[in-house]
Amino acid sequence: MLPSHSQLSALLRHRRSIKPVDLDHSRDVDRSLLSQILEDATWAPSHGMTEPWKFHLFTAESRQQLAAQMQEAYRESTPPAEFREDKLRKMGENPLLAPVVIACVMERNGGTKIPEIEEIEAVACALQNLQLSATAAGLGCYWSSGLVLDAPGFRTWLGIRAEDRCVGLIYLGWPRPDLNWPRSVRKPVDTKMVWH
Repeated sequence: MLPSHSQLSALLRHRRSIKPVDLDHSRDVDRSLLSQILEDATWAPSHGMTEPWKFHLFTAESRQQLAAQMQEAYRESTPPAEFREDKLRKMGENPLLAPVVIACVMERNGGTKIPEIEEIEAVACALQNLQLSATAAGLGCYWSSGLVLDAPGFRTWLGIRAEDRCVGLIYLGWPRPDLNWPRSVRKPVDTKMVWH
């Protein structure tokens, strides 16, 4: 049975970015639930049915490897004048705060027929599906991006081809028991509409 429009609307408005520090890193996410969430992600639209998404899942000890690679990529790609020790430390800590970190890659499958931007947009739709599915299951998630994901060393370590791109990391887990679910507001929709 399909959810009602009001149920879907409530889910959309309930979704929030829950930072890694607000996740319960001691509580695992069941593999079958992860599979369901990623299956939901794959029902996003893509031009030509290219399905350009690829998910690299890091759990348990592999999160330490991810943290080390992110720190190395930050050292490699950051000019000395912009280098910040606090940012380097955070890159080493954040992957260990979430029980699951998903590196989300856009893999070009449409050749030159489909513009790169359309493949990136398809992956963004998949990540919205992922976040909504996680929210419906009671999980918290946070989409992080940054230049470090495009650093040559990080790309090589993840096995990303030259034409592909890591569009972000999704930190996923159960919210801490003491977390008050964040509230948010949006500007009135009529300020975003142009009728013709």
